[in-house]
Amino acid sequence: MPDVLKERSEMDPRYQWDLSTLYADDDAWEAAFAAIDSKLGDVPAMQGTLNTAENIRRYLEVSYAVEREIENLFCYASLRRSEDTRAEKAQSMIARAHSKLVQYFARVAWAEPEILALPEDQLQALVEDPLLADYKFILTKLLRRQPHTLSAAEEQLLAGLGEVFGAPRDISSSLMDADMVFDPVTDAEGQSHELSGSNYILLQSSDDRTLRENAFRSFYKSYRQHSNTLAAAYSGAVKGAVAEARARHYESSRAMSLAGAHIPISVYDNLVETVHKHMPAMYRYVALRKKLLKLPELHYYDVYAPLVKGSEKQYSYEDAQELVLNAVAPLGENYVNVVRGAFRDNWIDVYPNKGKRGGAFSSGTYDSNPYILTNFTGTLDSVSTIAHEMGHSLHSWHSHQNQPYHYAGYTLFVAEVASTVNENLLIEQLLAKTSDPAERLVLLNQYLENFKGTVYRQTMFAEFEREAHAMAERGEALSPSALNALYKRLILEYFGPDMVWDDEVAYEWSRIPHFYRPFYVYVYATGYSTAVALSEGILREGEPAVKRYLEFLSMGGSQDPLDELRHAGVDLDTPAPIDTALDKFERVLADAEETARKLLGE
Repeated sequence: MPDVLKERSEMDPRYQWDLSTLYADDDAWEAAFAAIDSKLGDVPAMQGTLNTAENIRRYLEVSYAVEREIENLFCYASLRRSEDTRAEKAQSMIARAHSKLVQYFARVAWAEPEILALPEDQLQALVEDPLLADYKFILTKLLRRQPHTLSAAEEQLLAGLGEVFGAPRDISSSLMDADMVFDPVTDAEGQSHELSGSNYILLQSSDDRTLRENAFRSFYKSYRQHSNTLAAAYSGAVKGAVAEARARHYESSRAMSLAGAHIPISVYDNLVETVHKHMPAMYRYVALRKKLLKLPELHYYDVYAPLVKGSEKQYSYEDAQELVLNAVAPLGENYVNVVRGAFRDNWIDVYPNKGKRGGAFSSGTYDSNPYILTNFTGTLDSVSTIAHEMGHSLHSWHSHQNQPYHYAGYTLFVAEVASTVNENLLIEQLLAKTSDPAERLVLLNQYLENFKGTVYRQTMFAEFEREAHAMAERGEALSPSALNALYKRLILEYFGPDMVWDDEVAYEWSRIPHFYRPFYVYVYATGYSTAVALSEGILREGEPAVKRYLEFLSMGGSQDPLDELRHAGVDLDTPAPIDTALDKFERVLADAEETARKLLGE
């Protein structure tokens, strides 16, 4: 990939997503946006009538129809902004769409309190009423929230503050994606390289240590310069969550976040405790990396470096497509055909361009095909990212095909399962096809990196969030120095004695966008652990495991997530799946250590 990024208008449209399944163009979006206000007025007109099954059903039908249209507006605007975060038009569209979403929530805020104000026996009768059979699980979840639902006026007030609560996230996002600039960096030969949020990890993956270190120093120099702003933004997000939790009578912001998916606090704490038990394996991996890189000291800018010199194989996007299609073949012909259609029909925005949002994600709505944003650079990690995001998209596709709109959205708790199953199938396929020690070590390291990044690292993030929110709940200031000290303690604990501490690492917390969606990151670790069990079962059992898995993908949000995972064959109410996953990590690590010995002639 070239070091100098192009403007989006200079990019080949064959490698850009086609948003026309949402709206034909921006003008069509504007027309739909202009028409939404009249529909919004239908919802509050029903206030005071939600005391019969007929009226409640009508309200649910009308409100979900409006929500569905606003979701389309918001999604399109968000995708357009992701194409170029500097574009003022796209920024205006997302701000207007977000404002309309807040208006919608404010206009429906009276409904749940009105239903929950009905007598207990009437509520129970409504849950069982045949007229509301299509919404039974929705109403069951509503009853669970009864102790935490405020009066209609209070709910309307909180809903109207949605933009205020979202401001810290928007501030940090605008700063990191659009306004923050980084000094160019030089490699060992003195050649200059542009540095951006989207190519930082690519430069950290170079075998040129000078380039890695210079990119690391430059990147975190900018974050250090903006540390006060970023700490204030994050503190605002945490305080907002803490304030809402107190207003809703939850014991903590963490309890409030987990309650939405009916997840016990014990699941979160079991994850942290179980990962701590397996910390020695992580230290072994850090030591192996230091040994293979032949470094007197291992620094944080060495953690993405290729372990085998000259082994950083490059893949074209077409290579990536073929590898992903082969990897998902065990999931059956229908699954493969949908993936093939995703490549053919431009679901994916492939390459980085100036202003493009960094990282990768899967998006889309009930009325569109899924969409995938990547910043493909030709590395094995880039190929794995496509497999990962395709897993998200196929989960959404199966849910949308098999569930009505109001049950199509699966919870965050299960959101990382399908993505990681695809990643694991990809690596297992590649491992099965090679006997070359150097190539095998590269693949094993990718496997280990996935474990490190998704189980260990995300659990570290989860621990950071747990402590940061607890600090705010105790009234402690979330200053840059306090957040840096917390993050330093966790880095030292998770990476162990073979990692040399660099002061810049203390600022890494400030660039993690998921922290603005409180208590989300832990689901990466629980999801990965689940995916290890499922992918191994698919390869070992074949059809019976595939059938259970595809049924799980088709459930959307029609059941509690722990029940959906039990259907797939995994029980996360116990620490067992986390233990099992990290046992697999240790087996892969042992394989890598043995392969390294062969490669080094020991």
